[in-house]
Order: sequence, then structure tokens, then C-alpha cells
Amino acid sequence: MRQIVNESQDQAWNGYEGTYWAENQARWDDVNDGFNELLLSAARVAERDRVLDLGCGAGRTTRLAARRAALGRATGVDLSAPMLARARVSARREGLGNTAFERADVQVHPFGPGSFDVAVSRFGVMFFADPVAAFANVGRALRPGGRIAFVCSTDPGRTEWLGAIRGLRGILPVGGLGAPGAPGMFSLADPGTVREVLSDAGYEAVRTEPVEAYGIWGRDAADAAAFLLGSGPGRHLLDQVGAADRERARRRLVELLEPYERDGALRLRTTALLVTARRPACGAGAERRPG
Repeated sequence: MRQIVNESQDQAWNGYEGTYWAENQARWDDVNDGFNELLLSAARVAERDRVLDLGCGAGRTTRLAARRAALGRATGVDLSAPMLARARVSARREGLGNTAFERADVQVHPFGPGSFDVAVSRFGVMFFADPVAAFANVGRALRPGGRIAFVCSTDPGRTEWLGAIRGLRGILPVGGLGAPGAPGMFSLADPGTVREVLSDAGYEAVRTEPVEAYGIWGRDAADAAAFLLGSGPGRHLLDQVGAADRERARRRLVELLEPYERDGALRLRTTALLVTARRPACGAGAERRPG
């Protein structure tokens, strides 16, 4: 029986949010692909590596890792059944026989001890109910000396899509959206928090580096505004107001985004932390059991 402890995220990513991401896989890749090379180079994925992709979503980074690990394998895990279904279709279409995808809660999934050389994630590790337990569980899945590399959201003030959403304050109940340390996408925004979590989970040589990339959010401001407001956070905000305010928010967001239109596309900067660490070469690492 599959064990799930992060029930709120399981419900979200197997409901509207997961379906929205699956249906818009190519658009989300356009948003986040600028981090792919940074991530996989930092992970030093090699030809024979066994790669674990955490929160793999629709499998873009899993498939890219599988190409680098051509004589190894890449396994993507995620809570979202809709996104994993898209991942499997894409891998088959690209002829990647060294990939596998599994629905699993990383915090408690019984990975084989030492069964991976490297773990990676592109914005898939910020939603754990217990991040120390989750990272400790991943550490046990890595061979001694195995590596982890991931990018996670940081510096909300320099993330332009969030700035645009915050510009709707007074129309939508934006509140503390994007506050570092809050549960959700900015839970690991502070480098000190990241180092503490990974150290407590048994990793060594923890390093964090601020990085940024521009992503394409739409053809123009109207297209990008519709895409943003259709996402989980945007839809949640719209659901709390009436029809008149929903239309005001849409018009205002288009105005806020228009300055970012250029050469037939709307590009926005996203900031992130690029994090690397390793499991100690000797010893079992963290002793904390997942729960």
C-alpha cells in the first residue's frame, strides 16, 4: 500500500493544480527551463549515474537527466498522478527507455538504501510536511558519497511574476504571499534555513548559490495574465472575491505585465537558490526516521 503523509499536498497535486500543470506542461517548461543546465551541471550527472528526480512533475528534468545518464537510469517521483501520466507519455515519445516514474511521498517512500548516485530537483522540494525527514529519507537512498542538487525559490523581491501578483493588493487578498519561511514555495527561501535542514538531515558540504533565469510566461501581457491567474495561487485568490473584482484584477495584471513584452513574448525573471550537498562517504548519515 502506498504511504502518503503529506495529505494536503497530495490533494492539491491530484486535484485542480496537478491537472493544470499537466495540461500546461510545455508552458511551465518555458517558464523554468532556464534552470535546467545550472541544475544538472551542479549535480554532475554522469553517463552511468542512477538519478532520482524529486518532485519531478511532468518529467522534464528526469528526461534531461536520462539523456546525460545514457548508460544509467533516471527515476522521477512525484505525488501528482496527472503530471506523472504526462511524464510517461513524453518519455515514451522521446524513446527514453532508461526512465521510470513513480507516485510517491518522498518523506516516507521506502527507497532502496544506496540505490541512487545523485538526487536532483527543479522547484520540487519546497512542499514537504517535514523537510528534515524527507531529506534524510533521500539521503538513505543515496550511496555513501552520493550527491544532491536542487533549485528552490528565493528572494521574492526579485522574482518578477510574484511582484506582479503582489501588485494586485487592494483588489485581491494577497496578504503575505511570498513571505520567506512560510509553508509552500518559499519555505526554503532563506539560505540559513536550507543549510540547517540539510545538516540536520545528515548531509555535508552544503552550499547555496543565488541564481536567476528568465522564463517565457506567454505571448503577451494578456496571455501571461490569464496563465498566472489560472494557476493554483491565482485561482485561489480569485475565488475569494466577486466577479467585478476578478475582472479588475485581470485588467490590472495585464497593465503590470505589459512592460515585460518584447520580441513576441513576455519574459519574467525568477530567482532561486542552487543548492548542493552530499551524503557522507562513511556512516549512515542522519538517524532520524521518516514520519
